Amino acid sequence: MQLEEFIRTHGEELLRLSYTYVKNKEMAEDIVQDVLLKAYEQRGQFRGDASYRTYLYRMTINRSYDYLRSWSYKNTILTNKIQDIFKGTKSAEQYVLERSENQLLGRVVLELPVKYREIIILYYYKELNIDEIAHLLSVSDNTVKTRLRRGREKLRDQLKGGE
Repeated sequence: MQLEEFIRTHGEELLRLSYTYVKNKEMAEDIVQDVLLKAYEQRGQFRGDASYRTYLYRMTINRSYDYLRSWSYKNTILTNKIQDIFKGTKSAEQYVLERSENQLLGRVVLELPVKYREIIILYYYKELNIDEIAHLLSVSDNTVKTRLRRGREKLRDQLKGGE
């Protein structure tokens, strides 16, 4: 498989996944680029313990977590909050999200803590089952079920409060 075909096959799906974590289009693109290049270079080393899709998801989630823990992310968030206070403007991502037909639900999902947001997204948007999510996140099935239940409760509470 050529690199271009590899990127075409997996790029868009991984980009959406990464964006749900980092909430920044440019950074999500950088993360996916890193993941795809690394996965392509090491494609012969894939052991097959899980599906290749799950393997790429795990790499993308790990890289997204690395970014969220980084100093540059924390510094960017602080800078953006300060700028927003003085400007009173919204980012392009916020503007697009607010215009979509599922704006409220999308915004509420993205506001959930990461541990609930990732479960909701993997279960409902990526259509993974409980076992696949547990394997992907290296947690037990019961942990996934608990986080899914609590995530739904938080969504329900936020949506009721927003109406």
